[in-house]
Amino acid sequence: MRFQDKTVLITGAARGQGAAEARRFVSEGAKVVLSDVLDEEGRALASKLGDGAIYVHHDVTSDLSWRATFEETERAFGSCDILVNNAGIYRPAKIEDTTEQLMEKMFQVNQMGTLLGMKHAAASMKKSGGGAIINISSIAGLRGFANAIAYGSTKWAVRGMTKVAASELAEFGIRVNSVHPGFISTDMLKENTDEINRIGAESAPLKRHGTPEEVAALIAFLASDESAFITGAEIAIDGGWAI
Repeated sequence: MRFQDKTVLITGAARGQGAAEARRFVSEGAKVVLSDVLDEEGRALASKLGDGAIYVHHDVTSDLSWRATFEETERAFGSCDILVNNAGIYRPAKIEDTTEQLMEKMFQVNQMGTLLGMKHAAASMKKSGGGAIINISSIAGLRGFANAIAYGSTKWAVRGMTKVAASELAEFGIRVNSVHPGFISTDMLKENTDEINRIGAESAPLKRHGTPEEVAALIAFLASDESAFITGAEIAIDGGWAI
């Protein structure tokens, strides 16, 4: 029960990694706010998780929506202790096929959404004396991937913003770290061809895709007091893919 009396906000929590993270935190005693734009799936999951969870419709690209989400979080459970900036989108495209619209959409969700989350979480955590923020980047934020310039650029940005925030917020007792998943068995892999996903598994030293539950376990560690001396770190969870 590492997170008893703690409140966790997870974006993009209706399915995939976010849902696994929500289940993990609830299992360890946390009160969890699941936020997403997938209302039906989000509400269904919150209902399954019981009284320790609520669902909030949340557009991470909107400052007003972030403000409303934190107001609802504090109304339901008190101040936010842990934020997992999990919401993200992936649309592969070659450089010549990358449109302004694709780049803008990727920026708004993956990068601006992360920035706004840190901004509002910091305000809430300062009032309560500290907290932990975990930003979900990608192995595409550690090395270059062909056909992913829009996605990769935003994930490199998340990595950099994490380090800036870790430096800026340390004096308030707020730790900020980034997690860099590799090929994880979620719906996001459907954006790739079967061949790319096969190569993704076979090229990793551990010879498989990861699971959302494995990512959730790492995030729970980074959110816990067991990682109290870790901030500004970038941690790959990729089966060795980025070695």
